Amino acid sequence: MEKVLQTANSWPLWIFAALIVGIVIFQAIIFIRLASNASRSVGMSSTEVKSAIRAGAISSLGPSLAIIVVAISMISLIGSPVTLMRISIIGSAAIETVGASIGSKAAGVDLGSTEYTLQAFTNAVWVMCLGGMGWLLFVALFTKSLGKIQKKAEANPKGVKMLSTVSVAAMIGAFSYLGGGEMVKGMSEFIVFIIAFIVMPIIIWIGDKSQLRWLKEWSLGLVIIVGMIAGYLIS
Repeated sequence: MEKVLQTANSWPLWIFAALIVGIVIFQAIIFIRLASNASRSVGMSSTEVKSAIRAGAISSLGPSLAIIVVAISMISLIGSPVTLMRISIIGSAAIETVGASIGSKAAGVDLGSTEYTLQAFTNAVWVMCLGGMGWLLFVALFTKSLGKIQKKAEANPKGVKMLSTVSVAAMIGAFSYLGGGEMVKGMSEFIVFIIAFIVMPIIIWIGDKSQLRWLKEWSLGLVIIVGMIAGYLIS
């Protein structure tokens, strides 16, 4: 495991991560400039534009802090550069965690276990990168067509519900597969999974009931913390 972390935190990976993060920052600056220029055509003043940018920056802090909670645990498994690289592109710690776990299991070991090897680490990184490639390619190739797709979807409410159902079912299947693999390891793992299974919908329900959007964004990080506390108390 020590050798894996040495490779995961090596300078070549830091260089790749820095390049990718730089591209993301460049894109953000370009989008802000384009939005500022377009604001004139809709009658927005420079003060209103600055206020909107400031509000957007502040509102992004909540979800970002939630991601940091999960990212800290990912750093100990796949290293700081890869974590920074993946989170900066996708921004979904949940998806990246699932990808890393599936990649490691495909190599025959659990993510972060004592048998965790360079091959498992490489496999996890490949799964994470290839898994996120589809979204990026879709945006690059079909962004101009999204308006037409949206109009067709709005004309057929059943189609929208079907897409939503398939997406939810896919996530449930992925987390059930990973969680089921942990539950069979022992009673402690089983209890922690059941606690997390109960706590997650409670957090989502409270967020919906109280209209606290940030609480829903923090749900995964909060559940991980609850699971860690429960695991510590049980052990």
